[in-house]
Amino acid sequence: MNYTMKAQTSNLSTTIFRNIFVVLSILFSTSLFAQASEDSNKGVFDFETETLDYGTIAHKSDGVRAFKFKNTGNAPIVITKVKGSCGCTVPTKPKGPIMPGETAEIGVKYATDRVGAFTKTITVTSNASEATKVIKIKGKVLAGEGKSVLSKTH
Repeated sequence: MNYTMKAQTSNLSTTIFRNIFVVLSILFSTSLFAQASEDSNKGVFDFETETLDYGTIAHKSDGVRAFKFKNTGNAPIVITKVKGSCGCTVPTKPKGPIMPGETAEIGVKYATDRVGAFTKTITVTSNASEATKVIKIKGKVLAGEGKSVLSKTH
């Protein structure tokens, strides 16, 4: 009789653990599905490039460039903020929402009066699937007449 009682207790605990496992599996699966469906109702950045290479440019030359992107998501993208990593990098954001399928640009102006190599970041904050996106610029500004490469690096 003692053996029968131990077997019943063992079967009962196996059944309880199995039921807990099934319930947890269902909860986990539904949370994954909810996250996937939430992301499918957002805009998606598709940049032509996430790093703009200025290459080697002349001192005090035109430092204006643009990051081109397309919204490949299912909802409009609203960019709320663009911020350069320092005062020498000034980004500009598009006005208004970027609808699904539309293209737009994030402008950037680098202060080319600073001689030497540079790598800077621009942080884009929006309602897109990737709420914070970091894009980069890089290049090298050549020294002008009477300027040393060491005179003003940043």
